[in-house]
Amino acid sequence: MKRTDKHTKDTDQSTMADAMSQWQAAGLGALNWFGASSIERMSDMGAEWMTFVAERVREDVALQHSLLHAKTPTEVQEVQMAFLQKAIDQYTAETGKMIELSSKLFEPSEDDDTKDNVNV
Repeated sequence: MKRTDKHTKDTDQSTMADAMSQWQAAGLGALNWFGASSIERMSDMGAEWMTFVAERVREDVALQHSLLHAKTPTEVQEVQMAFLQKAIDQYTAETGKMIELSSKLFEPSEDDDTKDNVNV
């Protein structure tokens, strides 16, 4: 009986390995069209966005702190206006950075060893 259990376990593992291999080929096959430089540039864009989001969260927390410590309605209004102006400035700057980074996705890479990869 143990022999059957081992055979079933081996068959299940090979079936799962085959399925995983097919899933990987289907899902990641498209990545073969991207060069390493394109994937690195997409990673840079993701890192830039995450850094920006973290900074905006810090600004949100600082806003709450400043509002809690405001003494007058005028001070509350000044804090809110400063927050909004800084947010507009930061979002404008970030949009420029993301446009610059995304435009580099279309540039051919000088250091790619394989010329058949496509930079999208």
